[in-house]
Amino acid sequence: MRADNTQHLITAAKQRHELTRAKTLRALRELDDAGTAVTFEAVARRALVSRSWLYTQPDIRAEIGRLRALDRQKTESSIPSRQRSSDPSLQRRLESANSRNRELAEENTRLRRQLAEALGRLRTAGVHNFDDPAPEPGPTRRSSVTIGPC
Repeated sequence: MRADNTQHLITAAKQRHELTRAKTLRALRELDDAGTAVTFEAVARRALVSRSWLYTQPDIRAEIGRLRALDRQKTESSIPSRQRSSDPSLQRRLESANSRNRELAEENTRLRRQLAEALGRLRTAGVHNFDDPAPEPGPTRRSSVTIGPC
């Protein structure tokens, strides 16, 4: 009959389990101290354990979840509340931008009308080809076209 060695196997498995837990908790502390994002993947990689094993450990899973929630709060509140734009402030900025857009559209309309009037005056003066870079030599006729301030 063989000797019963199961007690030795059970003891070795418990030791291996406790060593793995210690490595995992140390990895959690190191990631948190370094300011690195604490995720199941990062902890598993640092502790050299599988992610599935992490999910089977309720206390470690809860700690990872707690640290992840703290990390999310840090990133969400990275801008102090006194520096964040309020809704009324954003509304005023939007109204100001819309007002500026209306002014620019009105200016574009006015400039187009002035350009059309200037081109009409040139046509009535007998200038038909606006693409010629230089007029032919001879008596020059100057016309003053005032477009207006920009």
